[in-house]
Amino acid sequence: MKKSVFAASTALVLAFAPAVQAQEVTLTLSHWVPPVHTVDTLGMVPWAQSIAEESNGRIQVDIYPAQQLGAAPDHYDMARDGVVDISFINPGYQAGRFPIIAAAELPFLVSNGTSASRALHEWYTQYAEQEMGDVHVCLVHLHEPGTFHATRGPIAGPEDFAGMNVRPPQGTIARLIGNMGASPVQVPVPEMREILSSGGADVTSGPWNSLRLFGVEDIVTHHLDLPLYSVAFVWAINLDVYNNLSDENRAVIDNHCTSEWAERVSTPWAMQEREARPYFVETEGHTMYTPNAEQLAQWQELSQELRAEWATNATAAGLADPAAALADLEARLVAADGAYQP
Repeated sequence: MKKSVFAASTALVLAFAPAVQAQEVTLTLSHWVPPVHTVDTLGMVPWAQSIAEESNGRIQVDIYPAQQLGAAPDHYDMARDGVVDISFINPGYQAGRFPIIAAAELPFLVSNGTSASRALHEWYTQYAEQEMGDVHVCLVHLHEPGTFHATRGPIAGPEDFAGMNVRPPQGTIARLIGNMGASPVQVPVPEMREILSSGGADVTSGPWNSLRLFGVEDIVTHHLDLPLYSVAFVWAINLDVYNNLSDENRAVIDNHCTSEWAERVSTPWAMQEREARPYFVETEGHTMYTPNAEQLAQWQELSQELRAEWATNATAAGLADPAAALADLEARLVAADGAYQP
């Protein structure tokens, strides 16, 4: 396949790959965010570089960013069907398809995208084969908690969103939007600027730096100052590719599919998002809305409705005891210092 000039991260990986032996395996890793995104430059590139080093150059990972090989919502099927070897997936882009991992989409669950990612990876590996058995789940992690950003305000309480068109980050928040009396407009984040600038959406969702990265900070100037939700991401490997690796090469990959790597690839991204918030607080023309006690109670009541719905959906998907599973996730988050802090 001809390589795009935009696959700059591939060149970085190759530059660090040891020349001790010729590569025996070349894997394509596809994602849908820009090549300058931190999850690429400080997540995927070091991950691929480490694989090259540990394998003494036997395994090369070529990274294709920005939807070069397929649209964002298609990335699970791309890995499953062998269109790519490894893909970066937002399971929430296909709402209802992966109801177990949707627990990570619930509001008021996590406090960060770093240690919480380690806890989520450890939790979901118990269920990955049940829910995503037609791929090999390598890494599971989160982004720093996000919130809503609007073209107009106020947006402090759920009732403020009534009648608005809102771009959700994943399926659970799409249902929250509907329960607020707003209308979800389902487009992936690479299409966020287009839908906002055209007037097709009044509100978007995301962590803070995503507004600058995707060029919408001049459009959405009203912000709900509440760490409301996160998004789970999965790095999936085509099952045949994984199973056909030599034992030696598979061991290298397994060493890079760990909870430690889940936290490592998510940490630079989380820190960048965290550090971006003061820009919006301090920049003229941007307005922050902090819910009062009554409004916060309304947000939390909606969250409880979503938890009950998650349990129903997870039960239908074959999860034997959703209450125990969610309690286990919350306990792991507390132990990892990654649980939501009121």
